Amino acid sequence: MKLITQTIALIGFNLRTLPARAGSAAAAIFGIAGVVAVLVGVLSIGQGFRRTMTIAGSPDTVFVLRTGADSEMASILSRDEARIIAEAPGVARADGKALVSPELFVIVNLPKRSTGTDANVPMRGVEPAAFGVRKEVKIVEGRPFAWGRNEVIVGKSAQLQFAGTDIGAKLEFGQNHWTVVGVFESEGSINESEIWADAAVLAPAYRRGSSYQNAVVKLASPGSFQAFKDALTSDPRVSLKIVRETDYYAEQSKTLVMIVNFLAGIITTLMGLGAIFGALNTMYTAVAARAREIATLEAIGFRGLPILISVLVESMVLALIGGAVGAVGAWIAFDGFRAATLNWQTFSQVAFAFDVNASLLVRGIVSAVVIGLIGGLFPAIRASRLPVAVALRER
Repeated sequence: MKLITQTIALIGFNLRTLPARAGSAAAAIFGIAGVVAVLVGVLSIGQGFRRTMTIAGSPDTVFVLRTGADSEMASILSRDEARIIAEAPGVARADGKALVSPELFVIVNLPKRSTGTDANVPMRGVEPAAFGVRKEVKIVEGRPFAWGRNEVIVGKSAQLQFAGTDIGAKLEFGQNHWTVVGVFESEGSINESEIWADAAVLAPAYRRGSSYQNAVVKLASPGSFQAFKDALTSDPRVSLKIVRETDYYAEQSKTLVMIVNFLAGIITTLMGLGAIFGALNTMYTAVAARAREIATLEAIGFRGLPILISVLVESMVLALIGGAVGAVGAWIAFDGFRAATLNWQTFSQVAFAFDVNASLLVRGIVSAVVIGLIGGLFPAIRASRLPVAVALRER
């Protein structure tokens, strides 16, 4: 009981005297805040990219590709294969028509608004069923493109990132000129990084004949997936790969997220080491400045363990404050910030928003507390073992 009482008393005393050491305390706080802000900011890139890739994914929506293809770019489907897919069991129907959207996928060049340099932008050729399969797609400016005409609609994220995509703009892709007639949103998903047109008009412009890249299928229910997959994989007329939309986009985001996490680990490790040395310096300075005070406490009966714990707690409190400051700063600076990066599967740009969510904030603050614990450990041990006679002679 005496040990607990001494520990509580020392912790309270140390925290009350922090204003007297405001300079060194502030240096430790802002050093750790910088580490946390960078950690959360870098990780929010991968989090935002993953969210963009998967947000609109639905367990009752399926991607059908050529066997062996890992992306739309590497796949090709014939018109007959598209018809067989539409006739498979488990496909949802609306007004008597199968909700199957055979689609083309091509890459076009557009300059970035920020730099003026060309970037690869995905352009998708769709048929009327596409808007039934992807019900989240909504026109927010202008109008839908007219079927059979050289008109396009542009995703909201693509419009913000790439020049020449405003309504009324004229674009030259393939062998055709196209007019931007509308802007669409798709709940913040990857579709908002794309340009959409009539597949029947896009195909001859890129000499695609009657082929497609993939088919997006709306199932009658999520439970229909296995029956749908079994029917097509066992059909000798086709050689197809069937994957849920959620799994397809999760796989597409894996490479970039892995790279971002690796870079975040390197950067924050280096900065974290600097913050640890800063915390060590701060706490060693605090212990040295209070050597006589610590010796006096020992002389009147305070034990070494409460002194050790009190110094550790002080270091962790400073780190916690720094972590909170860094986390809030990262949220203000990065959350919702829009950028574009490369989708490593299709080598096209994906526009996305940084996502600073609660889990990243908690991760940043926990990292700060760990830095404080490591940075305060050795000064705390020194304080608890400080010889009384030596400490009382120090000025």
